[in-house]
Amino acid sequence: MAATGLLVAPTTAAAHGGEATPPLTIERGLLAWSFDAGTWLGIAVVLGAYLWAVRRVDLAHPGSPVPRGRTFAWMAGLVVVLVAVQSPVERYSGVLFSVHMVQHLLLTMVAAPLLALGAPVTLLLRVVRPEVRRRVVLPLLHSRLVSVVAFPVVSWILFSGFLYIAHFSPLFDAALESPLLHQLEHALFLGTAMLFWWPVVGADPSPHRMPHPARVGYLFLGMPWSSFLGLAIFSSSTVLYPHYATLRLGWGPTAIEDQALAGGVMWAGGDLLFLGALGIAIWAWLKAEDAKGRRHDARLDRERASRDRAASAEQPDRA
Repeated sequence: MAATGLLVAPTTAAAHGGEATPPLTIERGLLAWSFDAGTWLGIAVVLGAYLWAVRRVDLAHPGSPVPRGRTFAWMAGLVVVLVAVQSPVERYSGVLFSVHMVQHLLLTMVAAPLLALGAPVTLLLRVVRPEVRRRVVLPLLHSRLVSVVAFPVVSWILFSGFLYIAHFSPLFDAALESPLLHQLEHALFLGTAMLFWWPVVGADPSPHRMPHPARVGYLFLGMPWSSFLGLAIFSSSTVLYPHYATLRLGWGPTAIEDQALAGGVMWAGGDLLFLGALGIAIWAWLKAEDAKGRRHDARLDRERASRDRAASAEQPDRA
């Protein structure tokens, strides 16, 4: 969780100050980036450490290097985190709830699965010395705490539950007023989302590995939970968060219009991302079944060939 906090630390100037925020235009939407030194340095350190580990593993095991797809996924995930917390998305998340919802979807539904595809745990296991792996990393992975939070039911509840706690408790509005709580909220969003996607992606070892049908069901159950949250926000006739109600921007939608748009973003955007993930999970399931069928056919072919050779060897004896 400390690593996720390092990744998502936002700028401190965008939490409230909506009165001084200029209108959102296409130009500002592309160019109004923040350059918080701690955030950029944190992402650079995480990226550098990952690439260093990849190089170490590739040099030590040229016959089984780290798959390039994992490196690209990790880099893409960090780019999405950077967009979420340093681009105009972060700057305008404090004045437009709809932009804030986009930020949360980027962290939980895009960055988190990409980072999980990077398989950081597997890379750590491969890069550390055998003694460190045996005495430190493996005991941690096999600890009771990891076993509990990595259990799919628990990780599902942590992720889905925090979505509702964050949006229907004083935490959300308080985070808009406090940079420290803002960082904590983003760290919890990213951290619980990575726990959620860990068993679905299946790139890293897990104490509770799910078969492909279970992964599909796990995702399928997550989609309506997200949809209901978006629908509840979309349908609300009152402004849910005083922070947005008290802003006087002089531009853009009213607070209630912006809130309805935010609910629509969560509802439609979340469903689309879940459907995309479901499609990929079903494709992976079919691919695994196809590979299983080919292995079965190959085993039958070997057994048939073995019987044929045995029969051929017996024929001269009979003659």
